[in-house]
Amino acid sequence: MRPEIIKEARVLVVDDEGGNLRLLEKLLQKAGYAHVRTTTDAREVVAIFDEFAPDLILLDLHMPEMDGFAVMEQLRPKIPEGTYLPILVLTADITPEAKRRALLVGAKDFLTKPFDSFEAMLRVWNLLETRFLYLELQRQLQQPSRARLEQSAAET
Repeated sequence: MRPEIIKEARVLVVDDEGGNLRLLEKLLQKAGYAHVRTTTDAREVVAIFDEFAPDLILLDLHMPEMDGFAVMEQLRPKIPEGTYLPILVLTADITPEAKRRALLVGAKDFLTKPFDSFEAMLRVWNLLETRFLYLELQRQLQQPSRARLEQSAAET
């Protein structure tokens, strides 16, 4: 996968702590990601999701008003079945229950705070690479179907 494709990814970062948002935004920009959106209000995620169409979501679990579990539950019906949209949970909650629940409701990976910046960026890269490889595979699988439909239409 070409790095320039991954660097064009749209990344949404959700954390109620402004300092965490600034740190993650700075790390992502320094790593070359050009399209980063942030919010401290989890209640805004669905609207941002609809407008921004992120390729990756970095999500805190414990936030006021709405926690990360509720965010993932709200996003679930918006993500078409069979679509790979990675959610990387970043949280200080190291309990096995939190990890299990997060993975059960939609998280693809889990990092505990405080996190190692280098490891976080490697996980971001890996999740985005997987997303773009999945999208390419979907495109290739659909392409022959279109060609067969066009050929059938031309024959009739």
